Amino acid sequence: MSQPIRVMVANHPRLMRELIVQAIIEQPDIEVVGEVKSEGEIVGAVEGTHPDVLIIGLDESNRRPPLCDTLIRRYPEMKILAVAPERNCSVFYWGSFDIHEIPVEASEAGILSTLRGKG
Repeated sequence: MSQPIRVMVANHPRLMRELIVQAIIEQPDIEVVGEVKSEGEIVGAVEGTHPDVLIIGLDESNRRPPLCDTLIRRYPEMKILAVAPERNCSVFYWGSFDIHEIPVEASEAGILSTLRGKG
């Protein structure tokens, strides 16, 4: 059997955190590794537990919380689910990178141009 998905639930009102945890805890392939009450505690808790997924509150703007950028840069393998149940809205964030390619002229000028970012 594969390792369970490690989830941390953070900065929702207590009742919402409890409902999310209750839904998750009954799943055999998902493990709750922590609960965090305030946004100020999230970074330290993530550093200590290294969850696969962090579930946080989504503010009214529906814009990506700045914390997402900070955490995904630091922990690129982690995913973040931002939930706004009062608006029936959720957004899933994750980091990725693409591998790009362009043909390079097989000459000194082509190689130097590519190294300088002009390829």
